Amino acid sequence: MRHDLVIFDNDGVLVDSEPISNRLLAAYLTELGHPTTYEDSLRDYMGSAMHRIHDLVAERTGQRLPDDFDDVFHARVFAAFERDLKPVPGVEEVLQKLVADAVPYCVASSGSHERIRVGHRTTGLDRWFDEGLIFSSEDVGRGKPAPDLFLYAAERMGVAPERCVVIEDSPLGVQAAVAAGMDVYGFTAMTPAERLAGAGRLFSDMAELPGLLV
Repeated sequence: MRHDLVIFDNDGVLVDSEPISNRLLAAYLTELGHPTTYEDSLRDYMGSAMHRIHDLVAERTGQRLPDDFDDVFHARVFAAFERDLKPVPGVEEVLQKLVADAVPYCVASSGSHERIRVGHRTTGLDRWFDEGLIFSSEDVGRGKPAPDLFLYAAERMGVAPERCVVIEDSPLGVQAAVAAGMDVYGFTAMTPAERLAGAGRLFSDMAELPGLLV
């Protein structure tokens, strides 16, 4: 089925940010007395909004993270982005093909608007996404796995949920897309295919995506 809207997750799908942000998150949580490995961070937090980190730490330890946790973490992440962030290989070719075929697209991310913008500006993807094509969990209050963000993006883009396809690389994102009643294709470059089992199709290289979208 040809879809009327392609909704991209951002981290790990458009920009290769997951290794950077999860290493920093694991290190910061460990520094604060909550021992966390990189693998732990990927398993528990990949694809989630910041409130999930606070909620899980409080649930597991009974302790609250510092009030400035988000600000300190984002400052570290943005500095690392400026040094190291790259676009996901092949994603610009995908966007170019969508534009050429007049297929609408947008991004719906658990990250903040600032995080999305910093990543896009650093990698040059900002030329593909004006402000009207960017949606964040900040816009809806509840991040993935709740369907709110994807439903909000579809509504703002004027497309029925069943006519949308979501491109995701996290289990939480796949759950959110399924809950929204949308098709979802799982990008397995970083995530084992079995963890994205709810996706209708799986692919490991962005070069494969245009063929799945016809």
